[in-house]
Amino acid sequence: MSVFEPSKLYSSASLFSQDIMKIIGSVTSPYVRKVRVVAVEKRLDYEFVLEDVWSEKTEIAAQNPLGKVPVLLLEDGCVYDSRVIAEYLDSRAPTQRLIPEGNRERTTVRTLEALADGLCDAAIAMIIEKRFHSGEALNQDYLARQAVKVDRGLAVMSQTLGKDQWMNGKAFTLADIACGVALGYLNFRFPENSWAKAYPNLADFFTRVAERPSFQQTKPQ
Repeated sequence: MSVFEPSKLYSSASLFSQDIMKIIGSVTSPYVRKVRVVAVEKRLDYEFVLEDVWSEKTEIAAQNPLGKVPVLLLEDGCVYDSRVIAEYLDSRAPTQRLIPEGNRERTTVRTLEALADGLCDAAIAMIIEKRFHSGEALNQDYLARQAVKVDRGLAVMSQTLGKDQWMNGKAFTLADIACGVALGYLNFRFPENSWAKAYPNLADFFTRVAERPSFQQTKPQ
């Protein structure tokens, strides 16, 4: 397996010129990291193409009209939204499935993925509010609402995990990837957050996932 990590940007034309599957995104986005972890876990070759969607020179709209990452670039077109990409990557390789086939288990895993993504949504909303506002212009009520969402998400994660090793029982699934990425994002952007002390079972869980090569290779800098 080879995983390429070029640091340069590609024009929309050159993106389609090579056969290897490409993941377009940033190194800090939790949604991008989630799909990169899935690709590594599934032992899929891909090329990581850096894209700053906040830059005036961004070309992301050529691949995703919503102007968001990640985008999965294939020979025959683009796939976007991290949940859709994760499902596609899981179905592409015959190795251990990260999304269970059974309807109930599948629903549980996808619900936990949605929970983790929603936690990241709230955390990012707080970051954006602080980035563009300061002082009296900072909406404290809005920040508090987002913080409550993060706290509730952590509480449900902890309750779901309980004393188990993984979120969906004994098997490692997409739920563990999504929740692990969300916890890693909190550590990265909010190092002052005390979630690890409040939820020791989540702290132990995060230690386990963080040791996996897929998490090591995609750790945000």
